[in-house]
Amino acid sequence: MTGALSIRIAIMGSSGSGKTTFINEASGSDFAIGRSLESCTSEVQATKPFKLNGREVTLIDTPGFDDTSRSDTDILAMIGAYLSQTYEHGAKLAGIVYMHRISDFRMGGTNKRNFKMFRELCGESTLRNVLIVTNMWSQVASDLGEMREKELENNFFKGILDKGARMLRHEGTQESTHCILRYLIHNQPATLLIQKELVNEHKNIVQTSAGSELTRVLNEQRERHEEVVAQLRKDMEAAIRDKDHETREELKEEIQTKHEQILKLRCENERLEAEFRAAKERLEARINAIEEKYHEQGQIVDALKEQLETERKDREKLAIEQEQKEQRLRQLEEENANVQELERLNSLRELNRLVAVRVELQEELRKEEQQSTKESEASGSGLIEDVVSWVKSWWS
Repeated sequence: MTGALSIRIAIMGSSGSGKTTFINEASGSDFAIGRSLESCTSEVQATKPFKLNGREVTLIDTPGFDDTSRSDTDILAMIGAYLSQTYEHGAKLAGIVYMHRISDFRMGGTNKRNFKMFRELCGESTLRNVLIVTNMWSQVASDLGEMREKELENNFFKGILDKGARMLRHEGTQESTHCILRYLIHNQPATLLIQKELVNEHKNIVQTSAGSELTRVLNEQRERHEEVVAQLRKDMEAAIRDKDHETREELKEEIQTKHEQILKLRCENERLEAEFRAAKERLEARINAIEEKYHEQGQIVDALKEQLETERKDREKLAIEQEQKEQRLRQLEEENANVQELERLNSLRELNRLVAVRVELQEELRKEEQQSTKESEASGSGLIEDVVSWVKSWWS
């Protein structure tokens, strides 16, 4: 199942925005769905292909950058590895659906960070293949939802809408998901910015636009932690002057915790590279395993085909032999029928001959009888005359 009829569409967005629910509704899959504050999608996962308007569609579920169980570093490494690895194997995306909850009261920092990372992953040239899909309309009054929709169109999403992206509503049904996907299934597959950077330009993931954005966010977090540490140090100095040992120990623990967090943030770039390599290795191993499985299945299929071909030839041979036997039997039956017909005709001719002989004999007998009758009559007439003559002579 390859070629123009096979397309891939990625589903992105914040955690809890309904990505997996959308995918399950559209494809009939049974991916686990988060029912609480905990994220459920912790790996990039693809559905089995399903038919839509004559196309074989594969949907790709991605975790959000606000995942509760994985850091943004882990998420970027995972998504980057998947997109680059599949791109190296010739797979491009026909479109991307970015899910957004219309029920959100405002665009908070998490939503903004998710969307910023989304922009850096896609780049500017692929925005015509992007759909912004708002969902969870049943959780808000229609007039409030429409007001938020207008705000999103005119403010938060205006930049990408002006560059070719489109904004649609998801009504929470399979029909609605398919209607949305139909906007993408005829698109020309495009190369995302991160795919171009990692594969075509051979950049390190930290050097990509998405990697640079993550580094900026991490640096901001580190600077905030350092500011907190500076303030904590001032507070601890005051506690030392006041000989407040309890407060000093509490502040000391807080400073230690912040130092650990700062150290961790400083190591995130190195960890991003390591996680990216590890994720690619895992994907490559999965792809190799799948290819090996397909190879083994191909060998089994080839063996079955060969067996079926042998059986077909044997059946054809038996059918030919059976046809030859039936043909010979028909010939024998025809010959037997001909012999019987010939014998019947010969018998009929012999019977006719015998009948003719009989008629001929009967005619000869009739003639003989007639001749005998005439002779008898002639003989009888002479005798009477002799008797009459004798009587006359006697009387005289």
